[in-house]
Amino acid sequence: MVLSLTCAVQNYDWGITGDSEVASLGERNTGTSADSEKPHAELWMGTHPSGPSIVKGTGVGLKETIAAKAEEFLGGVVHETFGADLPFLTKVLSVAKALSIQAHPDVTLARALHADRPHVYKDANHKPEMTLAITEFEALCGFVAHDRLVSNLANVPELRAAAGEDVAAAFAAAPSAATLRGVFSAVMTAPRERVAASIDALVERLRTAPNGLSPVDALALRLESQYPGDVGVLCAYLLNYVALRPGQCIYLAANEPHAYLRGECVECMATSDNVVRAGLTPKLRDTAILCDMLTYKAGEPVVLDGDEVPDDDEKDAPSSNGASSVRRYVPPFDEFQLETYELAPGSRRAAATSPGPCVFLVTSGKGELGGEKVARGSVVFAKAGEAVSIQAGEEAIVAYRAMINSRVFA
Repeated sequence: MVLSLTCAVQNYDWGITGDSEVASLGERNTGTSADSEKPHAELWMGTHPSGPSIVKGTGVGLKETIAAKAEEFLGGVVHETFGADLPFLTKVLSVAKALSIQAHPDVTLARALHADRPHVYKDANHKPEMTLAITEFEALCGFVAHDRLVSNLANVPELRAAAGEDVAAAFAAAPSAATLRGVFSAVMTAPRERVAASIDALVERLRTAPNGLSPVDALALRLESQYPGDVGVLCAYLLNYVALRPGQCIYLAANEPHAYLRGECVECMATSDNVVRAGLTPKLRDTAILCDMLTYKAGEPVVLDGDEVPDDDEKDAPSSNGASSVRRYVPPFDEFQLETYELAPGSRRAAATSPGPCVFLVTSGKGELGGEKVARGSVVFAKAGEAVSIQAGEEAIVAYRAMINSRVFA
C-alpha cells in the first residue's frame, strides 16, 4: 500500500511571490492557504531534517516510518548500499531571481564541513543533483569552454580588469584547469573596490551599446539589477548560460559551479542540503572553500531530453484506454533518476516495478495512483518492489517519479 505524504514548503527570498508551482502544489498538498505576500521557493519531498515529509493518516515522519521497517521499505540492495534512510530528496523549485553562485561538496568535504560547522553545513552527505524543467528554465552551469573564456577575457574588458592582466594573460597563453582556476579565484577574491568599478563600467558600456546585447550581456545586466555590485555578475562570462525547454534536464556532480536563474523545475538530489556559496546571495559566502573545491572542468553541460519508456503491459494485453507517455532521465549518480508520466483522460499506466523506494508527485489532473485517490499536489511514497499503476480520471494526469538509479541493481 502506498503512503500519501504531507510535504514542506520553503519560503526563500529568491522564490516566486504570487502564482507559482510551489505555492499552488504546496497549498493543495498541505491543505494550508499560501500567503500571497511571501515568496514560495521550494517544495521538499523526502526525509531531510530541514524539511521532512509526514505520512498522512499516521502523523509520523517518513524518515521514522522507513527506519522502523528499513529492509521492507528500501529493499535489501538500497538498505545495504545507502543505510536506513531514503537516499534521495525531491523538490519543486519556483525561481524568480538568481540563486547563489554555488557548488555542492563531495562526501569527504561534506563530512569535514559538517564536523567543523554543523550549524551551517547540516549533514555529512554529498549532493549531486539533476534539474528537470517544468517551464522554460535558465541556469549557469559549469565553466565555459577554454576558447570561449579566452574570447570573453579579450572582449569583456571589465572581466579582464577584475581578474588582473597577468592572470588573464596566463590563461590566454596556456588555457588549462590550472589557469582557469587562477582566473576564477582572482575574480571571486578580487578587492571589493575593483569588483565594483568593473561592474559599474560593464553596466555603463552595455546600456549604451549601439548594436544591441547578446543573451549573456543581457543576463549580466539582469543579475546586476538583482544583486548590484555583486561579483557574481561577472560569472555570466565564466559559466555556461543554459536555457532549458520544458522536459529538458541537466545534472550536476559534486564540486561543479552553478546558479539557477529563473523558471520552475523538478529537482532530485542525494539527501543533503549542503551548499557552498560565493556570489549572488545575502547568505554566508565561503569563497575560499568554493574556489578550492571545484574540479575546473570546462565545456558545455550535457542536456537530457529523456528516453521514452515502452509500456510493457501493452505488449501482451492492452491495459489503457488512451495514450500514455513515460520518459526516463538517468544521470551518472547512484542515488536517483527521474521519470515523467503523461496520461490521457481514462488511460492507465503501470509503472515499472522498482527494487528500491519511489516518490511520486502529481502536478496535473485527478485519478488513482497505487490505489490512492490523487490530484494535483498529491505526493505518494511507494516501498521497494511495490507494483504501482496510475489511472487517469476524466482529466489528463501529469506525474513525476523519483527513484533509485537502475544501475544500482544491475
